[in-house]
Amino acid sequence: MATAIDNQIQGTAQARFVRVSPQKARLVVDLIRGQRAEDALQTLRFTKKRVARDVEKTLRSAIANAERKADDAGASLDVDALYVTSCCVNEGPRWKRMRPAPMGRGFRYQKRTSHIIVGVAEHHRAAEDRVAAAAAEVEASKGVRGAVRKARKAIEKRAKEAQKK
Repeated sequence: MATAIDNQIQGTAQARFVRVSPQKARLVVDLIRGQRAEDALQTLRFTKKRVARDVEKTLRSAIANAERKADDAGASLDVDALYVTSCCVNEGPRWKRMRPAPMGRGFRYQKRTSHIIVGVAEHHRAAEDRVAAAAAEVEASKGVRGAVRKARKAIEKRAKEAQKK
């Protein structure tokens, strides 16, 4: 028997080479880890950090990816049941630059970049409810199909009897 974790719909998104220090981006990402997706979007909207816009964009992309997976699987997904399951910021490549210094020398500095990864998944209870609802719908449609089939057979039988008379 499949568990709820197997039936969970998940979506991930990446924003690579974002021009912000990973340390600064981690401050914002730590705010939304474990929250409901809707609450995380509200938190990011009112966070006064420049990187919040990039994290919000990545979170919206992860939600859209989860919806797309659900559509491809033929399942109905309740977006309100999505949670931010994983989010991390990794260091990207550094841009090495030189700045003029006194007496013909050069000072070297680095512009840091980040890779932002956000993952969302359906809450396990919502996944169980969705699977149970889908199974109930299939079971209910079996009965409807059988009833329609019986009604058609009865109509065909009456039509044949009317033709014989």
